[in-house]
Amino acid sequence: MNPLQEDIFCRQFGNQHRVPKPYYRRKTYLCYQLKLPEGTLIDKDCLRNKKKRHAEMCFIDKIKSLTRDTSQRFEIICYITWSPCPFCAKELVAFVKDNPHLSLRIFASRLYVHWRWKYQQGLRHLHASGIPVAVMSLPEFEDCWRNFVDHKDRSFQPWHNLDQYSKSIKRRLGKILMPLNDLRNDFRNLKLE
Repeated sequence: MNPLQEDIFCRQFGNQHRVPKPYYRRKTYLCYQLKLPEGTLIDKDCLRNKKKRHAEMCFIDKIKSLTRDTSQRFEIICYITWSPCPFCAKELVAFVKDNPHLSLRIFASRLYVHWRWKYQQGLRHLHASGIPVAVMSLPEFEDCWRNFVDHKDRSFQPWHNLDQYSKSIKRRLGKILMPLNDLRNDFRNLKLE
């Protein structure tokens, strides 16, 4: 595995709502750890989008090649810069369904196009299929830093308002994952003054 450079990690995993100057394009990076249930590390890697192939699809291909023994249970933790798009969410659900010996948890730094219904549906589909999607907070950023960044023995230094941004993104994800009946009841009980 080629570790991420510190500046790449901070720029790409940064959960700020606006990209700080100098402006740059945020890309999708997916860092994963494949472990046995007792914690033995089997593999870890950092992947990113390739031409016409999302990082999630590259991840599925890589994990398929590593987990052929279906009698062995595996746990996978993914740290991803953007939450999966609807297509990748569908593919991740199908992959885990076809491979019940895998347990997958996803931690996203930011939500991708979260205001659009089909992207919300993709997140709900993951959640309903037993694939937890959570927002990265300080412990996840620190773990990702320790395991995937060429940090030269420096500890992770949180950027300004990291906690505030994580809480805001977490609230938004919570609203997306809220059962629709709860949302309908919230609207019925809404009182305008």
